[in-house]
Amino acid sequence: MSIVQKTASTAAPPATILIRFIVGLVFFSEGIQKFLYPAEVGAGRFAKIPIPNPEMTASLVGSAEIVCGLLVIFGILTRLAVLPLIVIMLTALFTTKIPILLGSEFLGFSLRKVSYYGIWGFLHESRTDLAMLFGSLFLLITGAGPLSFDAKLARRK
Repeated sequence: MSIVQKTASTAAPPATILIRFIVGLVFFSEGIQKFLYPAEVGAGRFAKIPIPNPEMTASLVGSAEIVCGLLVIFGILTRLAVLPLIVIMLTALFTTKIPILLGSEFLGFSLRKVSYYGIWGFLHESRTDLAMLFGSLFLLITGAGPLSFDAKLARRK
């Protein structure tokens, strides 16, 4: 079995397509929005956090979200595609949600104005990030499922 076949193999149920669809769609749409609305969710947002070199970083993150989101939707090299998405979500949680949990700036990452801070503020503000992180981890562990290009690759001899 080739490395591609091993990476593409999956024993996940057909319903995995539902997780793939929502995870891929959210990342794809967020990536596009980093280019459509750079001041709000792209370079401008990255500069406020502050993320180093916000213009370049936002473009790289947006591009990764678009490409990897599409790969996940179609189930193409899904396990590889979710790796950058997991890193993106861990970075988002670390740089934007930990300050909310602590109620103060954290390691130079700014605290934004939210309705409330602490554990409840953190859980509320990070709900999408956590859902995308755990959805991506699920796909990393289980693979894309039988309704995917990965399944076709894995079946090839």
